[in-house]
Parts: sequence; C-alpha cells; structure tokens
Amino acid sequence: MNKKLKANEILDKLDEMFPDAHCELNYRNPFELTVAVVLSAQTTDVSVNRVTPTLFSKYPDAASMSRAPIEDLQECIRTIGLYRNKAKSIKGLSQGIMELYHGVVPKTMEELTRLPGVGRKSANVILSECFDVPSIAVDTHVERVSKRLGLAKAEDSVLQVEESLMKRIEKNRWSHAHHLLIFFGRYCCKAKNPLCETCPFVHNCVK
Repeated sequence: MNKKLKANEILDKLDEMFPDAHCELNYRNPFELTVAVVLSAQTTDVSVNRVTPTLFSKYPDAASMSRAPIEDLQECIRTIGLYRNKAKSIKGLSQGIMELYHGVVPKTMEELTRLPGVGRKSANVILSECFDVPSIAVDTHVERVSKRLGLAKAEDSVLQVEESLMKRIEKNRWSHAHHLLIFFGRYCCKAKNPLCETCPFVHNCVK
C-alpha cells in the first residue's frame, strides 16, 4: 500500500474515533499557551489546567511574569512535576519574550526555540494552535503510536518521526493529525495496558 495512502486512511479512522480531538491545554492567547506547553512536560494536561488559572490571574502576560519572584511562581505551580525547574523556565521564557521580541510571542520555529524551555515539540504546538502554521508536534504519545502503526521506524529519533509523518501525511492534515495521534495514544494505544481489544489497527500493530 502507498505509504501516504496508508497514513491518510489511518487518520480517517482516527477521525471517526475522536471527532473532537483538540488541544486539551486551556489557554486564551499565545503567551498562555507557551507557558502551558512548557509546564506540560512530563505531566498531564489536566494537572497543568489546575494550576494555570491562578498563575495567569497573578501574571497574565510576559511583562508581569518576567518580574515575578521565582518563589511565588514555584508556589503557583507546586502541584505539578519538576515545578522548581519549570518555574525557572517560565520566568526565563517571559524575560526572553520581553527582551528579544518586545513582549510578543514570536511566530517562527527559530525564534520560539530561542526561548528557555521551548523545544521543537513545544514550538510546533504553538505554531499550529496560535498561528495556523501546519505542524506536527511529536510528543511521547505521537512517537509511540507512530512507531506502533508503522508510520515511523522503531529506531527513529523524535525528529525522524516528525519528518516521516510529514512525508506520509498531506500537509493540510498535519496539525489535526497531531491531535488525533495524541488522543489515540492517550485514550486507546496507551504506553501501558493498551486497549488492543477495541483497536481497529491491532492486526497491523508492530508493538
């Protein structure tokens, strides 16, 4: 089967399974999403969504967060993993936004990844969600699912998984494909105890 055809057929099925697939981080603007994405590393979106209302009520923009005492940022996000390092990252990225980009979240991969705590995966999320730039963000769910479904090789790096998906999936589907693969990995093809009995791809799985 043509590789691109296979990928798009998988996405068609995932669309049926998860018609409401979307970013599950709560945010109102690019700055809030940038902070939320950095906070979401190695923790759940649910956990991040619990702390961001208080955090953003106290520090609603890069200017205010860049001046925030690090101890107060830590206190705001104390319930999520790695909160000390993440407090440094969100303060640092806020300072970077102020110093490098005049308080405005930038719109390119190169500019975004200059900010502390913002790697390629996070930048792809921001570009896709806030600026409608076709992007595929490869998190742990996307990486795992892509390899299990044969959309990437088992030995591929995260960047190679992204490149493989970009080759196999039509560009106009990149951003939504990211959400579909995440939902599939989060709610069906889990890292532990995947729901193989309900998976439509179980006969093609390379797990």
